[in-house]
Amino acid sequence: MRKLRIMEHISLDGVIQTTGEDGNFPYGDWTASYRTPAGRDAVMAAYGESFDLLLGRRTYDLWSGFWPKVPSSPIADGLNAATKYIATHHPETLEWGPFEGLEPDLVEGVRRIKAQDGPNLVLSGSSTLTSTLLEQGLVEEVFLIIYPVLLGTGKRFFAEGTPARAFELISTNTTPTGILLSHYKVAGPLKTG
Repeated sequence: MRKLRIMEHISLDGVIQTTGEDGNFPYGDWTASYRTPAGRDAVMAAYGESFDLLLGRRTYDLWSGFWPKVPSSPIADGLNAATKYIATHHPETLEWGPFEGLEPDLVEGVRRIKAQDGPNLVLSGSSTLTSTLLEQGLVEEVFLIIYPVLLGTGKRFFAEGTPARAFELISTNTTPTGILLSHYKVAGPLKTG
């Protein structure tokens, strides 16, 4: 059975939005000045040697306009080679492959894919999927790339009403520019005292 890992670039106040998602977003690519070779290597290691992608349609559209045009590199080659499982109502319009449109029932589609043999799945962006997949118990791990910035506005990682959950820290690392790389295992429902 495949594992599903959520992987997000995120501000201290939970924003994951970048300029590519909304032309009115005031901060552009706020992650760029923090990137380092050490951070790149840690993110690549978190993806793993072989992986497939689970993406919402907006993230797929953004990435399909960028990654196929990027010169060959380990991360570009990995993303381009990965099978992309896309939550979409219009699979006939998909072009960046290899790909498969998920059936209308997202939860059943993800269960089916996870039950198949193959590499682990990585969900990036696609914040509308994260809450549903966590609620249904389909996510095993969360890897957060946390930038030392507050943005105050923008699309958040988790939607209002996301069920409370507990996470267990697997590992943490920092880069010279202050990015915190935190890898968590989903530990189940939140326990209160």
